[in-house]
Amino acid sequence: MTTSEQSTLKTGSWPLDTAHSAVNFTVRHLGISKVRGRFNRFETTFVVDESGAATVSATVHLDSFDTGNADRDAHVRSADLLHVEQRPTLTFTATEPVRIAEDFQVTGHVTIGDQTHPVTLDVEWGGIQEFPATGDRHIGFTATSTLKRTDFGIGTAIPAAMLSDKIAIELDIQLIEPK
Repeated sequence: MTTSEQSTLKTGSWPLDTAHSAVNFTVRHLGISKVRGRFNRFETTFVVDESGAATVSATVHLDSFDTGNADRDAHVRSADLLHVEQRPTLTFTATEPVRIAEDFQVTGHVTIGDQTHPVTLDVEWGGIQEFPATGDRHIGFTATSTLKRTDFGIGTAIPAAMLSDKIAIELDIQLIEPK
């Protein structure tokens, strides 16, 4: 991101463009293939202050887990894995305001149920672009990280040979400039 692009980030709360954003994941099954899916409901907070730094947080609704297989999805939502009745959300909160660059990291904490652990997101800046349909300016990011499911008490009875302990997360986020 050039200095002039960064200085053009308008102060205020940048709402999420839900139609052009996604929270995706990948997990290995039996060590031989990858199961891919997404969470269909999530919110973000991205507030740019006068210095150009952004406060960042997000909430993912775990009951929106979706791999395209209804039986598998129901099992994952059950007490065997996510246990969405007791752990309805995953929250992420950055530990300090974020300064945007071409490639940067955001360090924060993820909480699922009563477990909180540090995580670092590797972020790729997508840039700023005017959306022709509305004339609004959008910014975009792709962020990746890995979580260990057992750190959060998820599926602790399921051996890693059956379902990998590592869950790869990929966020594709578009935000809309405040009015």
